[in-house]
Amino acid sequence: MRQIQSVIFDLDGTLLDTIADLAHSTNYALRQMGFPAHPVEAYKYFVGNGINKLFERALPEDERTQDNVLRVREVFLPYYDEHNADYTRPYEGISDLFAALQAEGIVLSVASNKYQRATEKLVRTYFQEIRFAAVFGQRQGIPVKPDPTIVHDILKITGRSVAETIYVGDSGVDMQTAANAGVVSVGVTWGFRPRTELNTHGARYIVDTAEEIRKIIVAV
Repeated sequence: MRQIQSVIFDLDGTLLDTIADLAHSTNYALRQMGFPAHPVEAYKYFVGNGINKLFERALPEDERTQDNVLRVREVFLPYYDEHNADYTRPYEGISDLFAALQAEGIVLSVASNKYQRATEKLVRTYFQEIRFAAVFGQRQGIPVKPDPTIVHDILKITGRSVAETIYVGDSGVDMQTAANAGVVSVGVTWGFRPRTELNTHGARYIVDTAEEIRKIIVAV
């Protein structure tokens, strides 16, 4: 019997390329508030710690107040809710990976710092045929990653142990989350952050294709 029975995936930059929709929606909110917009590529370094931190990073340095963050959020949310699937697409090989893991009886879950409503919508939109044990985004009163609470909550639902679970993500935040939760970390290179960040934050494995994740599950 294989050791790994459960895989927890980050969402943005790991399963879905969401950066264009996040960038366009944040730029829309910034322009509405009279602030300058940013190139799409810049958002790869703004995201990863929840949307409030995204807005803080996107605001001009001398405008990064809590009030401005909340004002941008108020404009962003309804716009992104409507436009969060305009350009977003699954990364190559992800849908096939899910189908294969599900057929093999691996328990699948999602742990994201994206707010809960959008996390659920995107997973439902792009992975309709996949049964997830848990789909968690940023929830009211729950600390965001790299705090390990989201992983602990998923372990309670799946009934799988730390030793039976791996965590897959594209950023240093994800690698820290895995370390804080005590699970094996797998960093993917196709997401928003470079391989060097994954190495710096202690990724146990680093993969360049979705198929390599399946090979790790068999090998661990």
